Parts: sequence; C-alpha cells; structure tokens
Amino acid sequence: MVRARRVGGLVLLCGAVLSLAGCDDGGDPKAQIGPHPNLPALSQYLLPPVHIAHVIGWREGETPTVAQGLKIQPLATGLEHPRSLYVLPNGDILVVESKAPPAPSIKRPKDIAMGLVESWATSGGSTGPSNRITLLRDANGDGVPEQRSVFLDHLNSPFGVALVGNDLYVADTDAIVRYPYTEGETKMTEAGSKLADLPGGPIDHHWTKSMAASADGSLLYVGVGSNSNITENGMEAEKNRAAILEVERDTGRWRVYAGGLRNPTGLSFEPQSHALWAIVNERDELGPDLVPDYMTSVKEGGFYGWPYSYFGQNVDPRVEPQRPDLVAKAIVPDYALSSHVAPLGLAFYTGSSLPQNYRGGAFVGEHGSWNRPNLNGYKVVFVPFSNGQPNGPAQDVVTGFLNDQGQARGRPVGVAFDKTGALLIADDVGNTVWRVSAAGG
Repeated sequence: MVRARRVGGLVLLCGAVLSLAGCDDGGDPKAQIGPHPNLPALSQYLLPPVHIAHVIGWREGETPTVAQGLKIQPLATGLEHPRSLYVLPNGDILVVESKAPPAPSIKRPKDIAMGLVESWATSGGSTGPSNRITLLRDANGDGVPEQRSVFLDHLNSPFGVALVGNDLYVADTDAIVRYPYTEGETKMTEAGSKLADLPGGPIDHHWTKSMAASADGSLLYVGVGSNSNITENGMEAEKNRAAILEVERDTGRWRVYAGGLRNPTGLSFEPQSHALWAIVNERDELGPDLVPDYMTSVKEGGFYGWPYSYFGQNVDPRVEPQRPDLVAKAIVPDYALSSHVAPLGLAFYTGSSLPQNYRGGAFVGEHGSWNRPNLNGYKVVFVPFSNGQPNGPAQDVVTGFLNDQGQARGRPVGVAFDKTGALLIADDVGNTVWRVSAAGG
C-alpha cells in the first residue's frame, strides 16, 4: 500500500476500479450549480476513483487570487490546522485549530484504504499541536494583529463556537462545553462545564460539529454528520446523526430539529428571512458528478434524503432496506454547489466595506474534492441572495489554492467577517487565516 505522504498528486485508481459505467472524468461542474443541478446516471464502484491534491503549502510571498475589486493578505500564519472562525463583539478573532479524533480500528480492506485517503486529503499530514483556540486581536483593523495568544487549549476536536451573553460555547466532537467569558480577556482561566453530550465515538466518521445560536440566545443549533458514507457501519451507528440538533441553552436538553442531512456544517441564520441555513456534504462513490453538495434553508422537522435518496426522490440503491415513505417526503435542497466541492464554511454578508455586489449574499468555503478525477472546489465562492433566497450563479471570489500542477497550496474551510467587514478565511492545510478586503480600502 502507498504510504499517505507518498500518495502525491494523482492516485487515480481507474484500472483497479470495478465500475458499472467505466472510468468517467466528470462533466462541467458549473452544470451542477443552482436550484436545478444536472444529475447524471449513477455509477457503483468496488473502489472509487481517487485524486488527491498533494499539499505543498504556500511559498514566501504567495497568496490566493481574488476577484476584481478585492485584495488579500495573511492575517495569521504558522497555525496548526485552522478549521473555523468566530469574531467576538469586541472584534477579537477566535481561530479554532482542530484535528480529527483518533480513529477506531478498521478491519475491512476498503475501509483501510479509504480511511488512509480521507485522512491525508483532509489533514495534509499536519503533525503539530492543535485542538485549541487561538485569539487574534487587530485593534485598529489594519489586518495586522497586535496580539496573538492561546485562548483555550486541550480541547477535543473542536469546531463550532457561539457566544451568548457572558457564556462562550464550544462544540467539541462529543459535547457542548460552556465557559464563562469576560470581554477583553486573551486567555480563558476558568474551567468549562458540559452543557450537553453530542454523538461522538467510538466511530466518529464526520467529527466536526458546527454550531449557531438563535437570535434570542435560548437555543443552540448543532450540525452532526453521519457515521459513514452510506450506512456501511449499520443504522445503529447513525442514531441522532446526519441531523441538526436543537439544544436548550438553559437545560442542555436537545431534540432532532431536521434529519437526512449527511454532513451539515456552516450553520448560519440568513439575515433577511432569519431562517436557519446549512451547507451539506453529500455522499460519495456514485460517480464524479454525484451527488452535488448543497446549501439549503432548514425546515423544522424536515427530512432531506440521506441515506435513502438524494436531491429529493432520487433513490440510492445501495441502502437496504429502503424506506419509500421517507423518500416520498424528502425535501429538495435550495441550491446545489456542484459535486464533491466539500463546503465547510458559510457566512452571510451584512457589512458595507466590500464592494456593493457582495452585500446580502453568502460566502462559502469549499475545501475541495479528493474523490473525482478532475478536482473541484478549492476556493471561496459567493452566492447572491434576494428576498432571503439564492438569486443567481455562484461566483468565484478567492481561488489559487491549487497551482497549475493541481497541487494544493491550501484548502479553505471556515469563513467569517472581522469588525471592519473584511472576509476572513481559515486555510487548514496552508495553516493560515487570510483576510480579504476592498482593493481601495
């Protein structure tokens, strides 16, 4: 078996793959963007094609490329797998540096191979200290932090953060932990207390737990991904997973708010309609153009298809036994982002410092594919909104994470906005937080 660090640029297993439709490089990714994506015939694989973008990092002076009217600079470098971002009311920026929890022992040959591939594709071989939150303070808003400190340490694969009053909530992979927060402090000194358990190990396939607080602060919403690609670990392992949980902040009691969402991340409230939105990583191993990842408003009690169907009533034949009753009520997502782009960050823009065309819409961090021959994603896109709904094609805003050899300098994950309205991007394999502002600002 090829060692993870020697997987390199192209590991395309076409010759070894048993496919019902042959080797397919995939169609035009743009045909799968919007409310009505092209959905080709599915393929089934013994071992799916794999194309990993070998991580090379950023050279001195290199930056991503931004759209016209924008400029980009590093806000912080030398981080350790920064995954998500949260800006406190005083402008301090929390950078969540996080790694996957230890994997359980895997015995099936396919699981060993795919576990190795996924680990390398998502971590870039990072080996330093992580699972902490770093604070950046840029008091004058010039994009050069005057202060940087470890705000919280020794966390358990954290991802989501939410501040309600003087309570700071951190969504570790297996629990929501509450910490007392004092404005202006640069390091947490008091121990946290568990608010609620979350579905975690021993299998913890999708370990990131995105989180958002309701407008009145009484409820926390947490995205919990599935424990498999398509139930290969059994349905018991999927209990309360592939769902968004609604947690009472006072009591810690929770319920499933919506289900059938394979890996919901980037939870955020759309500012005009105040509806909860999520971005969702869909299933693999049905072909390079199946299934499109998507962003959608989330309806209370709604079911979005996983594992039985995708994009409404398109049945996945791999799942047994089937549930035609659930397929019949599966909600069609609002907006497809194209297949295997791996969206992990979502933020709606309410500021005024970026150019006018970005106001009111959503920025999405696309971590990028590892499971289609022609790479897809590896960029930050902007989806315009009107009257609380997507209104037009997604636009490339930040690109250049891949070089012209298909090597990954970085991979974008979480997105947020600093106190000046500049866009912040967590680059987990480039170990950088990027800041995008108006070119003349």
